Amino acid sequence: MTEIRTTIVDVYVLRPSKVGFEALCLKRAALTRCAGTWETVHGHILDGETPADAGLRELREETGLTPARFYNVSRVESFYLHRQDAIVLIPVFCAIVARHASVTTSAEHDDSLWLAPDEAARKFAWPREAHALADVMALFGRGDAGGLEDVLRVL
Repeated sequence: MTEIRTTIVDVYVLRPSKVGFEALCLKRAALTRCAGTWETVHGHILDGETPADAGLRELREETGLTPARFYNVSRVESFYLHRQDAIVLIPVFCAIVARHASVTTSAEHDDSLWLAPDEAARKFAWPREAHALADVMALFGRGDAGGLEDVLRVL
């Protein structure tokens, strides 16, 4: 029987710019899965970790960044892993970092770009990432969650 599990998180990273926000895109390194494609931060939830804790850890590991604010996007993606016959539910988070934040990529990625959100959406390999980024911008494009701040803000 197909298993349903929550073992992966996605984190969309925004930084303020002169004209709004820029979104981070990471390029997968050679010899990794999906080599050469562009994606957001994501990774596995370790045993004993909450999804939010995993998101913060993956952000640090993949980019070296620490967020000024960290949000639950109130969105859960799903992905079918056919080799494992499992459906993975993926909690989605948004990290807002300092205006001049710079990325230090891990071995998983060999390049990073800060792009306008519409450019980032076109760059992402997975269409689900473009849709999630649209939700991120709708919720946090003003710099915070407005009236939803008390429900969505993690840090």
